[in-house]
Amino acid sequence: QVQLVESGGGLVQAGDSLRLSCAASGRNFYAYSIAWFRQAPGKEREFVAAISWSGGSTAYEDSVKGRFTISRDNAKNTVYLQMNSLKPDDSAVYYCAATEGSYYLAYPEYDYWGQGTQVTVSS
Repeated sequence: QVQLVESGGGLVQAGDSLRLSCAASGRNFYAYSIAWFRQAPGKEREFVAAISWSGGSTAYEDSVKGRFTISRDNAKNTVYLQMNSLKPDDSAVYYCAATEGSYYLAYPEYDYWGQGTQVTVSS
């Protein structure tokens, strides 16, 4: 079992950067693929980025490609989401999620979730 805690959200202006962290506790963190999802008010939860258990494979939602970078440090049991050139449309609660083995793009495939961190981008 894995417990996840997100941090790093905040209020920024368009064009600014933020780095979100997802700290995990529990056994065998290295065996889990991790993804970031986000949910804005009145909208469905959507996939943002994912990284494989080894860190060797990543995936991004089209609108964040070239702006967001997902990475992991298994020695620190932490996954990061570096977000650059933020836009107002990026405003949402960001969640990290874990699943054993390969990553998926659909949120029902993930077994463990953090509580979320708010990101607000003003224009």
